[in-house]
Amino acid sequence: MSDSAIIMYLNKIASPTVVSDSAVVLEEVAGKPPMQPSMVAMMHPALWRSMHAISYFDRNDESFVGYIGGACGYGNLYSQGYGTNTAALSTTLFNNGLSCGACYQLKCNNDPQWCLGGTITVTATNFCPPNNALSNDNGGWCNPPLQHFDLAEPAFLKIAKYRAGIVPVAYRRVPCVKKGGIRFTINGHSYFNLVLVTNVGGAGDVRGMWIKGSRTGWQAMSRNWGQNWQSNTYLNGQSLSFRMSSILDFSISGGHQLSLLPESPSPPML
Repeated sequence: MSDSAIIMYLNKIASPTVVSDSAVVLEEVAGKPPMQPSMVAMMHPALWRSMHAISYFDRNDESFVGYIGGACGYGNLYSQGYGTNTAALSTTLFNNGLSCGACYQLKCNNDPQWCLGGTITVTATNFCPPNNALSNDNGGWCNPPLQHFDLAEPAFLKIAKYRAGIVPVAYRRVPCVKKGGIRFTINGHSYFNLVLVTNVGGAGDVRGMWIKGSRTGWQAMSRNWGQNWQSNTYLNGQSLSFRMSSILDFSISGGHQLSLLPESPSPPML
């Protein structure tokens, strides 16, 4: 696919940007000018919820530092633009990878000894696996049915003191504010196209995806893992279009960038 130009379509783009790089940035949505950093879908955050606890990645444990790799497939979180405002979700919240890319606002809650003021917004980029050898209230923080976030340390230190380690928090799902547009990175070979979707504003997560070559109709893609979606159709030498859908936990009231459409069994019509 490296020799073919890629055309990005999302929600009726009037003049799609054509580029030849494998990582592609969506420039226009619904025929409107390229999105400015301050323009995002206006979506109402969900209600605050209380959760069990929150901890942080150990800076001395390179296997769990959370900045490289991860169960969502984003790879290097710095180069992908996620930075350190990221979290690994427990089994219940991770939802088998469907929550990858979703954004959550958190604040330390009802622990004056360890809590700091303010809130943080993090993106779900990894999975916190359960530890069934430990009880849910003594080390098995990510065991079902607990709702738990493991934060990157810099994010944790914005809402709690380092020595706390684990604190109660309140959280809510919020719109994702991203700069530069949605990015699609294509890997694989002629009969196996693996598309990684990153930097999704608004809903953040992706629940359904479709692909169309310039000489094919729309075809549903299957989720391989995390936010990697696959197509087994031969698409060499064709420009590509993508459609995506999401289940939104909050309503849309307008705005310049409606990144995702409500999930449906078939792709939305252009």
